[in-house]
Amino acid sequence: MDNCPCGSNVEYAACCEPIITGKKNAETAEQLMRARYSAHVKVDVDFIYNSTHPDGREEYDHKGTKSWAENSEWHGLEIIETTAGGLDDATGEVEFIARFRDKGSVHSHHERGQFKRENKQWLFTEGNMVKSAPLSVTKVGRNETCPCGSGKKYKKCCGQ
Repeated sequence: MDNCPCGSNVEYAACCEPIITGKKNAETAEQLMRARYSAHVKVDVDFIYNSTHPDGREEYDHKGTKSWAENSEWHGLEIIETTAGGLDDATGEVEFIARFRDKGSVHSHHERGQFKRENKQWLFTEGNMVKSAPLSVTKVGRNETCPCGSGKKYKKCCGQ
């Protein structure tokens, strides 16, 4: 069994392949997002181009996308949240993280993808990168309970 790269735990032939090959349209924005990720893994850049809304195609770099897809080692897709983008919607948003290794470094591409349905076909319109939340540091007083859960005062535990 050849599981789909999109992480659905469904066979590729029954999941993203029919969408990528044009045998069927994606029914939801999330299905299109999953198929676009799988197309990167399978290096099907024509599908990536064709599933991009015509208004966004002028900035599309076919050679660069193909080179990136071919030279990356894909480590998985995580769907964080889907807003609208269902069977009865005209627009949708899919927040996702695509993980990959490129030039020896591991990367996480965290984006909110925007999708629009036109003529019963979902199309990717644009993506907005999601910035990492800043680290927050909570200062613990010497006489407060230690945050490690020991029940001791901080100064007698991790604060030594």
